[in-house]
Amino acid sequence: MAASLSSPLTSASSVLFSSSNYPSLPSFSPSQRLCFSHSALSSSYSVSPALFTFPSPRLSATAAVSFSVRAATASGEKKKVLIVNTNSGGHSIIGFYFAKELLGSGHNVTILTVGEEGSDKMKKPPFNRFSEIVSAGGRTVWGDPPEIGKVLAGETFDVVLDNNGKDLDAVRPVADWAKETGAKQFLFISSAGIYLPTEEPPHVEGDAVKGSAGHVGVEKYMAETFSNWASFRPQYMIGSGNNKDCEEWFFDRIVRNRPVPIPGSGMQLTNISHAKDLSSMLTLAVEKPEAASGNIFNSVSERAVTLDGMAKLCAKAAGLPVEIVHYDPKAIGVDAKKAFPFRNMHFYAEPRAAKEILGWQGTTNLPEDLKERFEEYVKIGRDKKTMAFELDDKILEALKVPAAV
Repeated sequence: MAASLSSPLTSASSVLFSSSNYPSLPSFSPSQRLCFSHSALSSSYSVSPALFTFPSPRLSATAAVSFSVRAATASGEKKKVLIVNTNSGGHSIIGFYFAKELLGSGHNVTILTVGEEGSDKMKKPPFNRFSEIVSAGGRTVWGDPPEIGKVLAGETFDVVLDNNGKDLDAVRPVADWAKETGAKQFLFISSAGIYLPTEEPPHVEGDAVKGSAGHVGVEKYMAETFSNWASFRPQYMIGSGNNKDCEEWFFDRIVRNRPVPIPGSGMQLTNISHAKDLSSMLTLAVEKPEAASGNIFNSVSERAVTLDGMAKLCAKAAGLPVEIVHYDPKAIGVDAKKAFPFRNMHFYAEPRAAKEILGWQGTTNLPEDLKERFEEYVKIGRDKKTMAFELDDKILEALKVPAAV
């Protein structure tokens, strides 16, 4: 049985403000009072669901202070949350970070991973770090979505997140079970990859999507089935515990003094977010269910990066030089999808809805995050592993660029 945790104490000091104490503030009903918390380690105030600016006698006419204000819930309700987590691919890290964030906020968490606990996949990150979830009071179980009713027989949850299915056939068993057992909120990890190419990047919520995409069918079914639902569309992610190459692809070449082959001009824009940003967005949706309900959120960081820029930032994080070469995949006869970890096009979105509706603020700092990722890369010894670069060699040979042996 998962442990029920109370909210952890923090070093932040909190004070409740009311309009009677500060006449210049807008008036709020008791249920709308705002709680401002300030940490001694920071001069910023973290606030949601909306940004408020107001005059202060201590500020000049040209100065302004913005407070990101998080509405205090009267009940301080803690939720019972089920995360149905994929056992492979780049999205598996989402459930890991989300579970830890929820537990840190005092919620009750069960994470159901697809497959068997004793499989070889569970020896890899993030699954080999699930003890961190258990030690924080969470529960981990294994099983297949069609058998969810047997795996969790007799249990009910306030919130169910499907971080596994890519189409309705895979998600429907979980969604139907959640509906039958009285889940109050259903969340789904979709993908920003369902957007159609646009002449006006970045993608924002409401842009046209591929009607044939499986994720679109799931989003439509959720809207028809649940009174409270939300969908999240991530792009590329980094973070400790990721088991899909992103920054590692660049590190592999940089530490071995090999050229980094990038398709096209290298000026294509993309979006790379730390997994903790997606977990904080999901947690806000759990804690602000009415605000989140019926919305789609681009789960991305607030800044784009060029493909060349990613190579340069990885090199800087490693403290090493980098040689970038560009190529035309068609002219050389290689599949860019197999030769390069990102799309060979402008592909980035903006987290507009999360900022406006949930009061979310991203914390991804790619230059600093990559330094942390390189430290782990070296720590696990990947920089010393023997690797083959067959596709790279084909590209470099066509370009007549020598490669380190």
